[in-house]
Amino acid sequence: MVARTWSGTAKRDRIDAYLMHLREKTLPALAGIAGHRGAFVLQRPSSDGVAVTVITLWESVESISHFAGPDPERAVVPAEARTMLATWDECAVHWDIAQVTEL
Repeated sequence: MVARTWSGTAKRDRIDAYLMHLREKTLPALAGIAGHRGAFVLQRPSSDGVAVTVITLWESVESISHFAGPDPERAVVPAEARTMLATWDECAVHWDIAQVTEL
C-alpha cells in the first residue's frame, strides 16, 4: 500500500469552504477510483492561514496514476480549490506503508 501526501495553506476565511470542497467533491471522486483505499485530511493553524495536509491511501503507484495522470507525483489542485488556497505543493510525495494498526 502507498500513502500519497500533499500539503497546502488555506486562506483563513476559506478553510471551511476548502474542507467542504474536499468532502463533497474530491474525496467522493477518489472513492470511485480503483485502488483508492481512504484518506485523511489534517489541519493546523499557521502564520499565514491554515496548513492542510491530505494523505490518500492507494494499492499502488499505478492506481494513483488513475487520479494524477501519467506523472503520479504531479499534484492535482483544481482551479476551484486554488481560489481557497494561499499556497500549495506542486508535487505529492509517495510513501510505502510499512506498518498499519487499527484506529
